Amino acid sequence: MNIDTEQLFDHARTHNGFSAEPVADEKLRQLYEMMKWGPTSANSSPARIVFVRSAAAKEKLLGCVSPGNVEKTRSAPVTAIIGTDMAFYEKLPFLFPHADAKSWFVGKKEFADTTAFRNSSLQGGYFIIAARAIGLDCGPMSGFDHARMDEAFWAGTTVRTNFICNLGHGDPSKLFARSPRLPFAEACRIE
Repeated sequence: MNIDTEQLFDHARTHNGFSAEPVADEKLRQLYEMMKWGPTSANSSPARIVFVRSAAAKEKLLGCVSPGNVEKTRSAPVTAIIGTDMAFYEKLPFLFPHADAKSWFVGKKEFADTTAFRNSSLQGGYFIIAARAIGLDCGPMSGFDHARMDEAFWAGTTVRTNFICNLGHGDPSKLFARSPRLPFAEACRIE
């Protein structure tokens, strides 16, 4: 696969509308198989994903998103709910077998929660880059009712929603003008 920075960053945009072209299950598996290799601390891999595609699941999802996000979410063939497994450390004996990493987090809620959120957010970034790499457009957002989303999609689990990301083939007519970014001198310093 030959991918350039234009596809991943330079020309990639946050999409607000999508064509009706479906996204196949195999494409979603390909996306996960690519993003899972991104590094996380102690290989913690706390991200959990629900791909919302069925009409029933989409209606449940639409009841959780903010009013301004309803139409763009409705138009997306798939919406990924990127969750954070707050008990990610239970998987560490498998994911990080060369040390007793689970013991680093058990009984240390603040440390575990910070680690979980940071690393699921990293994985969410990898998710967006992987989606772009396989030719999907993304519309990540955080405008939703967290408690309602968690109850609707993660009830009875240790997973909590981090953000959602619409996926599909973007409708360029729904794009806004590209927003500016801070220049290097304002966002960075070299010491």
